[in-house]
Amino acid sequence: MQVLGELSNIIIPAIIFYIVGYGLVSGVPVYEHFIKGAKDGLGTVVGLVPTLVGLLMAVGILRSSGFLEFLAELLKGAGEWIGIPQEVLPVILVKMVSNSAATGLVLDIFKNFGPDSHIGMLVSIMMSSTETIFYTMSVYFLAAKVTKTRYTLAGALFATFAGIAASVVLAGM
Repeated sequence: MQVLGELSNIIIPAIIFYIVGYGLVSGVPVYEHFIKGAKDGLGTVVGLVPTLVGLLMAVGILRSSGFLEFLAELLKGAGEWIGIPQEVLPVILVKMVSNSAATGLVLDIFKNFGPDSHIGMLVSIMMSSTETIFYTMSVYFLAAKVTKTRYTLAGALFATFAGIAASVVLAGM
């Protein structure tokens, strides 16, 4: 097992050295290509910043206004019917937009109920088996200039609900 640990420590530097070495042997201006790629990446980041700020601001407004708690109260009956406590509903709603904000809600749940409680295990499994749908779609599709998303939203929502259902089942075991 220790061999795997040592191997994992050297594999990434070895790959980097191989790529740089291969480029140098092939006569490719490695440093110039690296700088060009870094500039292109920085341009992509700058183009994504307004989208990220908008998403984070929207989550902050929803959270501080009490709208998430209001929505959780409305969905409480349906949530409890399928085995989702009311405290978990805001995590589900926020997770679709922002993983960071959902992590903050999860930490609040851990503080109030403990990570080994049923609710703690439920949100832990749920966080690892669902995706930030709207963040992913807006950021990655914007970066790749995808305009026709076709069935992406429906598929992502279906996968998220499947992850939520699996979380309920697994946490109940």
